[in-house]
Amino acid sequence: MSSAELTEYAGRIESLAQRLGLDYYPVDFEVAPASLMTEIAVYGLPVRMPHWSFGVRYIHQLVRQSMGHSKIFEVMFPGDPCRAFLMDGNSLAENALVTAHVLGHADFAKNNQLFARFHAMSGGNIVEQAAAHAHRIQLAIENAGQERVEAVLDAALALESHIDVDAELHRTPYPEFASQKAKPAAAGFHKRFLSLPGESRPEVIPGGPHSPQLRARVPPHPEYDLLWFIANYAPELEQWERDIFLMVRTESFYFYPVFACQIMNEGWASYWHARLLREADFLPQPLYLSAIKAHSDVVRPFASGQQTALAINPYHLGFTIWERIVEKHGIERAREVRRDEDDFGFIRNFLDEELAKEAGLFVYETRPGDEIRVASKDINAIREAILAPKFNFGSPRVSATELKHDGSLTLAHDHASDGRGLDVTRAKRVLDYVHRVWRRPVKLATANDKNEAVELAA
Repeated sequence: MSSAELTEYAGRIESLAQRLGLDYYPVDFEVAPASLMTEIAVYGLPVRMPHWSFGVRYIHQLVRQSMGHSKIFEVMFPGDPCRAFLMDGNSLAENALVTAHVLGHADFAKNNQLFARFHAMSGGNIVEQAAAHAHRIQLAIENAGQERVEAVLDAALALESHIDVDAELHRTPYPEFASQKAKPAAAGFHKRFLSLPGESRPEVIPGGPHSPQLRARVPPHPEYDLLWFIANYAPELEQWERDIFLMVRTESFYFYPVFACQIMNEGWASYWHARLLREADFLPQPLYLSAIKAHSDVVRPFASGQQTALAINPYHLGFTIWERIVEKHGIERAREVRRDEDDFGFIRNFLDEELAKEAGLFVYETRPGDEIRVASKDINAIREAILAPKFNFGSPRVSATELKHDGSLTLAHDHASDGRGLDVTRAKRVLDYVHRVWRRPVKLATANDKNEAVELAA
């Protein structure tokens, strides 16, 4: 692949994208070797805090790649500027497609309301922030030792998806004292009592100097942002330990829109790479044909040679829905949908029975003996099966409900709204991680996979 040719085509594709109305923050492109691309894909960021769990993911990714699965074409980080890494082993045609695909992602990230909200909170420079986090953690390792830092990271990363995505990234602690209730109007008898002769007593005015102040309950409501709660209220954490929890939380906030808009985002990028390639009359015919073949491989519904699959391809499903929206309602309506929705609204509002049938979608169930059968082709069941893993960042909905005077903590799993119980063995392991940093008794009220009430303690 000629870098000069890629630079030329990338520049012309960007000019075409802008003429067609794509609006995005500047994109910094970088061609990277396969080993670095795998590391970036696994760590989620070019430079990130060190932890053994990323090594496990790295080995898993290498195994998948050795089996011919999960080829990495590009990794893109929204921000201002956006950062995009292209594989140096890609052909010129593949990297031309990837350039167009990245510009679709960049347009989505700047204009989607969920991305824009999290961008405003985090400042849009997560790559630099993550590098700074990694540096601070390295300093903590030098000062406190690898074992102590790793124990804190174990707990923080075990809870990395337990944030409150409806709250703000930068939050203030709870009020220390409970708000005073308004003084009730005095009854007639009480007024006569106060008028009796004798020594008068000072009237206690709510909020006044003689009014007793009651400490507020902690937390004042079920608190689902466990990373924030532990960072602020764990009784014995040192400041560097609290900082680690807040660093992990910042990165989790950054990743949430990517997670919550995956089908929309990949579909929008695929729609635009297809359209840009189709209208890029400056591409030589052989290069164009090779790029279109790469497009077909990306958005195919099933793996090559298969007639069906037990997981959706988000590129294919998103691309198909966006094509239908543009065809029926026009590109301006598509831009409104891109701005306003996440995957929940996108799938519920725009995946209809006709599209589901064309895509061969169904809900399946497993039976004894590893038998797999179609359970339903109902469109509502299909939609909810697609969306169920996305609820609450894909994690059980667990809140901190009570911090007692002795420092012990009570957690509760909202399994009714979750619609599922927990794997008790895994839940106990995570609870042990929490206990390591809380350093006081911790208990969790939950249900097991048979929906039977269970209380775990550490």
